[in-house]
Amino acid sequence: MASTGKARNSAGEPEAGVEETTSLTDTALGFRLGTTTREQLDCYVPRLARELSRLLGKDLGADEDTGVQQLLRKAREMVDLTARPTVDTPTFGTFFYLRDLANLSRRLLWVYATRNELGAP
Repeated sequence: MASTGKARNSAGEPEAGVEETTSLTDTALGFRLGTTTREQLDCYVPRLARELSRLLGKDLGADEDTGVQQLLRKAREMVDLTARPTVDTPTFGTFFYLRDLANLSRRLLWVYATRNELGAP
């Protein structure tokens, strides 16, 4: 049977949070500057930041991997409320913040899925 590319736990059920994070990152990375509204961006920033925060609580193997340690440091900085865009942030700044958030989430999701043998997210 061909893989759907969705991470699943040992019982074959979708891994909690993996599908949501995958869907959010797919959508966020599909946004285009100039055609995406500020309201759309403002809707996705907290949702994706929440999913990234969940990933920070997972075992990602940071004890053995300095690359993962660097990703985690960056992720902690990005989800900090003081680092997030505000109403005064220009739309393009919010757009690029969301893209960075989505890319980092996707990288950490890949680390998590690989480490836990869940299959490709």
